[in-house]
Amino acid sequence: MFEIIVVIVALLVVAIAIVLILAAIKPGRFSVRRDIVVRAPAEKIFPLIADFHRWGSWSPYENKDPAMKRTYGGAASGKGAVYAWEGNKNVGSGRMEITDVSAPSKVVIKLDFFVPFEAHNTAEFTMLPQGDGTSLTWLMHGPAPFISKLMQVFMNIDKMVGKDFEVGLANLKKLAE
Repeated sequence: MFEIIVVIVALLVVAIAIVLILAAIKPGRFSVRRDIVVRAPAEKIFPLIADFHRWGSWSPYENKDPAMKRTYGGAASGKGAVYAWEGNKNVGSGRMEITDVSAPSKVVIKLDFFVPFEAHNTAEFTMLPQGDGTSLTWLMHGPAPFISKLMQVFMNIDKMVGKDFEVGLANLKKLAE
């Protein structure tokens, strides 16, 4: 019986070591990016992104908790606009602040998550002319601390967050076209 316990403990130690090594070799930064072409000018898309009050009409995160508490501050829209939320386990809590805009082609957002885990990232929306429409990109990037790397051993952040980005971009496309 003792030998079986020793073998089990040894296997657990090896499994934990493998997981820790896999986490350690993950990159120190992450990024998630999705693109879509919208048959509308950037001038029609830009206000939907630069005004947090309008996110309810397209953001995939707005519907994950109907009882989510939202607060707005700073500028009404554009640089300095602030949006904070507090919700259930599906949305957690956090804060966004628009830190840079180049109307109508770019919106940069400082994105801070507090619950269920703390993270400090940047989200960027870029709108570039493409034919008779606009190429719209939603990018989020930031540091990947060890706990994030450990989570990435078991889940694909790009696929998980990317699905939400695809829904949001499709919603923006529908609204703008």
